[in-house]
Amino acid sequence: MGTALITRTGSNYAKISFDNCSSNSTLEHSVATNLSEARYNLAATSIGGYALFGGGCVSQAMPTVDAYDESLSRSTPSILSKARSDLAATSIGGYVLFGGGQSGSINYSTVDAYDTFLTHSTPTALSAARYGLAATSIGNYALFGGGYGYSSLLLTVDAYDTSLTQTTPTSLSEARGYLAATIVGNYALFGGGSLSGSTVDAYDTSLTRITPTSLSKARSKLAATSIGDYALFGGGYDSSRFSTVDAYDTSLTRITPTSLSEARSNLAATSIGDYALFGGGFGDAHLNIVDAYDTSLTRTIPIALSEGRNSFAATSVGDYALFGGGYPNISYSSTVDAYYMAIEINLYPGTKYKLNDMSSEQTADTFETIKVSSPVNGYLKIKNAKIN
Repeated sequence: MGTALITRTGSNYAKISFDNCSSNSTLEHSVATNLSEARYNLAATSIGGYALFGGGCVSQAMPTVDAYDESLSRSTPSILSKARSDLAATSIGGYVLFGGGQSGSINYSTVDAYDTFLTHSTPTALSAARYGLAATSIGNYALFGGGYGYSSLLLTVDAYDTSLTQTTPTSLSEARGYLAATIVGNYALFGGGSLSGSTVDAYDTSLTRITPTSLSKARSKLAATSIGDYALFGGGYDSSRFSTVDAYDTSLTRITPTSLSEARSNLAATSIGDYALFGGGFGDAHLNIVDAYDTSLTRTIPIALSEGRNSFAATSVGDYALFGGGYPNISYSSTVDAYYMAIEINLYPGTKYKLNDMSSEQTADTFETIKVSSPVNGYLKIKNAKIN
């Protein structure tokens, strides 16, 4: 939570110092620099101080990678070794991994790795070429599971350790594609998927597999993320679209919190601060709605995405949750929406302040309210004002 304390008083000013203060913070929205190329069916994950968006397609598969640092400055590191869409991404140790995917009629087993300096390498490929797979990490392993092969759905799981050595642990209990994956406690969870899948497979830190209670609704093209003590699976499709959210706690007990505000598939999910965010997707139209769940699984609806779209990707870096790319109504999107936690601070005339990354002390000439990214560090020097 942090503290905000009056640390000095005098005849002219009372100084209030903020030390990692996050009280009464709210979710705010901004738009970051666009991706370097519009595309959909891309993948995203984060490493160190970077969020990476890789692959995707428009009229054909693309190898582009965009990287955003913690200040949301964008760079374009080396491209993927193979242009492809419908790939999966996760992080382990000092590496981001992009695995699998397709380009036209070709399926790929390729894995591309980027380290914390965005240096690119190509570790051992997946054991089977496939697209529509899912990825997450647990303990010392990055896991890629499921997907579509050339003639059938797959149940294969590939694991990469922190040195990028590849192994193949126990397979999923059912073959399926367009599933979702996330973590909770000591487990990596793979949930849902085609065809008509409700199965959840859980892998512990030693890669032992168990199968907890299934999802409450069988569905594919859903999204997953984690917050606090819960892994959340939201939305999806199985002859109709769903608003269902299933939550698994650290003992893998399942509950069903408040549903999404609209039924939809092909949405994206990530977490920031005390919130898990489910954004966009396809329902009756290309949607821009965002649903936020806090650590008690209470749902709120923050500011919408800047444009409705589906088949995009989400990840988080620093203080920001990012939603990038996608397929809106007509063309393709390069938009990146950013969500962050912020605190409103009232500044009275004559107040001197230096907060977060401000390079120097500022002075308020009139009464104003500013929003500062949470958590807040710095100070206010308040002059001739009542402090409540």
